[in-house]
Amino acid sequence: MTNFFKTNCFLFLLFLVSSSALYAQKKKKDTLPQPTWKIHGRFAFVFNQSSFSNWSSGGENTVAGNLNINYDFNYKKKGINWDSRLITGYGLSHISDKGYRKTDDRIEINSLFGLRTGNYWFFSFIGNFRTQYTKGFNYKTTPETLVSEFFAPAYLTFGPGMLWKKSDDLNINIAPANARYTLVSDFFSGKFGVSEGRNTAFSLGFNLSGYFKFTIADNVEMENILALYSDYLANVGNVDVDYLTNIRFKVNKNIKMLMTFHTIVDDNASSKVQFRQLFGLGLNYSFHEKVTY
Repeated sequence: MTNFFKTNCFLFLLFLVSSSALYAQKKKKDTLPQPTWKIHGRFAFVFNQSSFSNWSSGGENTVAGNLNINYDFNYKKKGINWDSRLITGYGLSHISDKGYRKTDDRIEINSLFGLRTGNYWFFSFIGNFRTQYTKGFNYKTTPETLVSEFFAPAYLTFGPGMLWKKSDDLNINIAPANARYTLVSDFFSGKFGVSEGRNTAFSLGFNLSGYFKFTIADNVEMENILALYSDYLANVGNVDVDYLTNIRFKVNKNIKMLMTFHTIVDDNASSKVQFRQLFGLGLNYSFHEKVTY
């Protein structure tokens, strides 16, 4: 009986020690802090070149390069969700006998703050700012005509709304009362919806914005960014559209093919549909970082 009792006591103590160790390990895993910030940065340089020599059907020697820098910042903690995105790019081409011409110029900052109200729903506040770095010209006129410059135009949009967010790659924000300011320089006073003699214009309207990124196939992803705006104070029923699509084909870790399609419908900027397309092979660097505090 004594040996049996000792053996059972030993097994019982071993069970307690093992259980305590497993519980402590599980508790440690459960209490590990979750990532608060997720940061995703992408740097891409796309190069295009064409050369002709004694080419019977004609052609012009062209060299073009585009630099794109995009950052995504995602903050999550308890019922708070804060997503910010920086989209910026600049491109130049050199055409023989015509010199340098701008092919891309964009600065855009999006910020979307949300307080959770349901499984996928948040009370939200959105902010958006966009402009360009340098002067832009209409090369179809003689002489060429200045059509934009830094902060002319610039657009600042903000307001409350409701956010439906399934994931960092899929969300829609509905803002029924968004304020928008259009800023221009003295040179562009009277254009882009700004009254003659003024440098700013105010509008209040409905804004819908969405983001959707998904994988088409192995090493191929498609990113869609959409913004719709309708002004209550002028041109009621008219909808401004800004739709950007990026399709990325991964060749290897540092080389990607990029296709960009960008469509803008804005009667204050142009009476025609604006469309920009970019296709090229370039160097790419991407990184992900998680920060907890």
